[in-house]
Amino acid sequence: MMKHIRNIAIIAHVDHGKTTLVDCLLKQSGTFRANQAIAAEERIMDSMDLEREKGITIKAKNAAFKYKDYHINIVDTPGHADFGGEVERIMNMIDGVLLVVDAAEGPQAQTRFVLRKALESGAKPIVVINKIDRERANPHKVLDLVFDLFVSLHATDEQLDFPVIYASAKEGFAKRQMDHFSGTMEPLFEDIIAHIPPPRAHAGEGFQLLVANLDYSDYLGRIAFGKIHSGIIKVGAPAICIHGDGRRESSKITAIYHFEGLKRIEVQEAHAGDIVGVTGFEEVFIGETITDSEARPALPFVPIDPPTIQMQFAVNDGPLAGQDGSLVTARHLRERLLKEIRTNVALRVSDTDAPNIFNVSGRGEMQIAILVEQMRREGYEVLVSRPEVIYRQDPGGGILEPIERLFLEIPKEFMGPILENLSNRKAEIQNINHHGDQISIESLIPMRGLIGFETDLVNTTRGLGVISHLFHQYGPHRGEIINRKNGSLVSIEDGIATAYALNMNQERGRLFIEPGEKVYRGMIVGENARENDIPVNPCKTKHLTNMRSQGEGKGIQLEPPLKMSLERALEYIGPDEYVEATPKNLRLRKKELDETKRKRAAQRQGVRAVADARKE
Repeated sequence: MMKHIRNIAIIAHVDHGKTTLVDCLLKQSGTFRANQAIAAEERIMDSMDLEREKGITIKAKNAAFKYKDYHINIVDTPGHADFGGEVERIMNMIDGVLLVVDAAEGPQAQTRFVLRKALESGAKPIVVINKIDRERANPHKVLDLVFDLFVSLHATDEQLDFPVIYASAKEGFAKRQMDHFSGTMEPLFEDIIAHIPPPRAHAGEGFQLLVANLDYSDYLGRIAFGKIHSGIIKVGAPAICIHGDGRRESSKITAIYHFEGLKRIEVQEAHAGDIVGVTGFEEVFIGETITDSEARPALPFVPIDPPTIQMQFAVNDGPLAGQDGSLVTARHLRERLLKEIRTNVALRVSDTDAPNIFNVSGRGEMQIAILVEQMRREGYEVLVSRPEVIYRQDPGGGILEPIERLFLEIPKEFMGPILENLSNRKAEIQNINHHGDQISIESLIPMRGLIGFETDLVNTTRGLGVISHLFHQYGPHRGEIINRKNGSLVSIEDGIATAYALNMNQERGRLFIEPGEKVYRGMIVGENARENDIPVNPCKTKHLTNMRSQGEGKGIQLEPPLKMSLERALEYIGPDEYVEATPKNLRLRKKELDETKRKRAAQRQGVRAVADARKE
């Protein structure tokens, strides 16, 4: 049985055709013959709406297909470094990886992160050079770059002897040599069977399964997914869950799921080596072991990269609260965050002193921004603070901060301003490589320095820069980093913004709103050209007198307002500001809406800072 199972993960940079390749494999293996409706849908594996929009995979998902008499399980890997927690768990389940690389662009920085984890776990690679039908395709040069990448990641000799497949998933063919002719994906199917070993598992011994992923069903409760390391599992059989703290909980298996295509099929039993979902334990978590006997030990578990940043999620208490969304109370917010951490293990949620504010920590701002975006779509309103770094203390009492390894790919002409920006953010340059008109920069940068850097990179390189980063270690604090230099234009009125008022205000900086938008006191309506905050009245109307006609001043020319995405807004706000995220609007506001109270708080802080300086 086990000899006829293959467990593989797919690794690729954003947009290199990973999801299209999986669709192609599922279609050509005949998995969709019974269900042609799905076969017509593109990008089957990116099942969350957000994933399709952003072109990234957020949660690792499973699929499977039959080829001849083999059962092949495919696990999709997230490419973004913020979702690194997912990647490490997947490596426990698989024995081989398909590295999908664009024939024109070559291997990119984000691929490196997942591939490194795969090679460390001992997985056998197959390299798929995809999109060979593109105009700028240069598959032989790309193959050299892939080989260099493997060497730099300390691949073993056996891993360096990888088979290469040249493919166009869009056109539906794969071949072993560029001059061969092929009309199907057959060569890739054959290589998966020949080069990727059967699962590392034991057929005869008692049952053991390591939980690598979770899902939740309202009907069955928590579903634990993982690879069966040994034995056979049957529905109705007694089972024991060995929790992370060593506790052992007894229950019985109520259902077993097997994958066919992207559907979960209920089965009565499953064998060693297969990837399955089981139900029966309500309190099971990722990294725990499900087994059939008290006597069996827990399986070893790879710890997940620690959360390095945190943000506050607060109940929307602004004047416009409840106008866009229906889920606005602290209870709604708390329940939604607790539901998220049932399945999203890289996030942590904790209470604060205030009952309507929660701390959410994760691997990066992208990961938390995705959660906020999902909540907006579900009808929630929430206030989110600027990302803050999670510090630690060394044994001597010094402050340690998270240091990230940052990879940048930028056009040559932007090298000067980018290096200057990195220097201001306390980055240490490790490596600079020139290839043609592109430059790749590798550096070690404090997580604090990364907050807001992506916005600068997009602005400086006009969207041509590629960024990815992964956790390096906790290191000594590198000193102060100066963040946003500009102050805010803060509204002192509730009402509707007018063109007349905005025309006067735009001389002071850039506006974030346009005429007709609702505003309130304490809302940020623009960016000041200078460092301080300025109170403005965006609702002012032109008073009519018998000396002037109403038509005068109709020719107002307003600059288009700056509209920010959620990630951009989170990077932009200051420590005393919130992003107000609702299903229809993104607004920026001060944490304290009352101007007088804000000034008092700032004075108190100034007095405290002077007192601290005197003590030193």
